Amino acid sequence: MRAPLGGFDVVHPAPEVLDLLVAPVAEAVRGWNGPVPADELIHVDSDPRWADTATFLEHYGPELLDQSANCVVVAGKRGGETTLAACVVPSGTRVDVNGVVRRQLGARKASFAPMETATGETGMEYGGITPIGLPAAWPLLVDAVVADLPYVLVGSGSRRGKLIVPGKVFAGLPNAVVIEGLGTAA
Repeated sequence: MRAPLGGFDVVHPAPEVLDLLVAPVAEAVRGWNGPVPADELIHVDSDPRWADTATFLEHYGPELLDQSANCVVVAGKRGGETTLAACVVPSGTRVDVNGVVRRQLGARKASFAPMETATGETGMEYGGITPIGLPAAWPLLVDAVVADLPYVLVGSGSRRGKLIVPGKVFAGLPNAVVIEGLGTAA
């Protein structure tokens, strides 16, 4: 099988490699009922040393920048309440945490969630968090640019491997809201 983007050597439909996925991602793939068949969620093997965007692009090719997205966990606070949410933005951008995210969550203050919170609440590894398999109650904010891409390279839940999925998948995930301008110039 060939990946729809990138020159990856080891490529499989995600349902065939559930054992390579962290539990919440494997569970989401196993129970998949999204806008495309589960077989269109592609897992590609990649070295965990190159999981972070900059080193990943150095190793696998800078052309993937325009076809990849990062998923980050944010915390919005209002009064004594904290709301955790995930944001999916093009890899070449930063999440507009203090503008778009804060307003969307109705928070007085918003910031990136601490690493321990992000990994503990998602069951995923830092540097590999993906929107597929997040806690169902969380808001999922998706930059419109990502949702419009034919295919998007995102984390797989662990630092080893990535998922390649059609961009339209993100709009169909639980509590997803597609937003223009969620990602700003880095």
